Amino acid sequence: MSVSQSESASELIEKLKQLVGQKDGAGAPAFLYNIHPQRGAPDQIRRGRTALSAHRAISLQLLHSTIMEFSLAHPAIKAFMCGSLSGTCSTLLFQPLDLVKTRLQTLQNSMHPGSGRVGMVTVFLSVVRTEKLLGLWKGVSPSFVRCIPGVGIYFSTYFSLKQHFFSDRAPGPMEAVLLGAGARSVAGLCMLPVTVIKTRFESGRYNYGSVAGALRSVCQTEGPRALFSGLTATLMRDAPFSGIYVMFYSQAKSTLPSEISQSAYAPLANFSCGVVAGVLASLITQPADVVKTHVQVSPHLFKRTTDAVHYIYMEHGLVGFFRGAVPRSLRRTMMAAMAWTVYEQLMARMGLKS
Repeated sequence: MSVSQSESASELIEKLKQLVGQKDGAGAPAFLYNIHPQRGAPDQIRRGRTALSAHRAISLQLLHSTIMEFSLAHPAIKAFMCGSLSGTCSTLLFQPLDLVKTRLQTLQNSMHPGSGRVGMVTVFLSVVRTEKLLGLWKGVSPSFVRCIPGVGIYFSTYFSLKQHFFSDRAPGPMEAVLLGAGARSVAGLCMLPVTVIKTRFESGRYNYGSVAGALRSVCQTEGPRALFSGLTATLMRDAPFSGIYVMFYSQAKSTLPSEISQSAYAPLANFSCGVVAGVLASLITQPADVVKTHVQVSPHLFKRTTDAVHYIYMEHGLVGFFRGAVPRSLRRTMMAAMAWTVYEQLMARMGLKS
């Protein structure tokens, strides 16, 4: 019984029923036990193996056809897969910058007057010296747990909203802001518990062994509500960042000449547009990121977002709201630029307009 690559799931189901439905004299499936009175055991084994191979081939082809038909019927699934893959690549590459940013923002103001300013390079060397090179990737596990589904949720939501509201035209600047902010709000809310755990991992103040253990520890000692600490600051940071990013990114891409946007250099040009958009969006939303980090690392000190704002201002002044701006801008800019470039290339290969 042959299996064609072009057969649909329904046709494969019928073929599988025919194969399983063949019975021998005792009522057993023929492909499992098929005795011919004029043939010996070797022939029984050969026929059984052939039938089992056909059964396995049909089953695999059925699974493949079902998945393909489902993904074609739901292009948002493709957007989720493309986004998750792009998020995996960018998270692994730029995790050290996120750790340095978190350490800078949670640095205690314990230095004596006149002492040297602690900057990005100082924190970087300190981590390498005390925690070795792999210490720069501390917190990469919760980052993966957060970013792989999180970026997938973001891009699938973005794709669905864009197809629903702007299927026949490109969104305008303010519409792009709302589109990006809406998609990020959905993803941020879904992944907030893991974001809290990730921030605590990177701060170096908690000795969690695993993501699951950290979630269990927080629920037992602080209650489930602690997993949603910093929700306001997170949305204040992420929604404007994504909205501003999408606006600048789409506007920058629209200014590219068609000779570049349709050439082999299009991915590089799109990446450059993403870098410009990322820098602008990162600087605008930096204060909210500092507040969010303080609330999530020390929820016992800051019951409200305004408490963290007051503390940062009193301890560090206005400059305190821009602590960690350099590593965060580098990381967010490069991650967003890479994620969007990889996402758009994968979507184009799947025949979908991103």
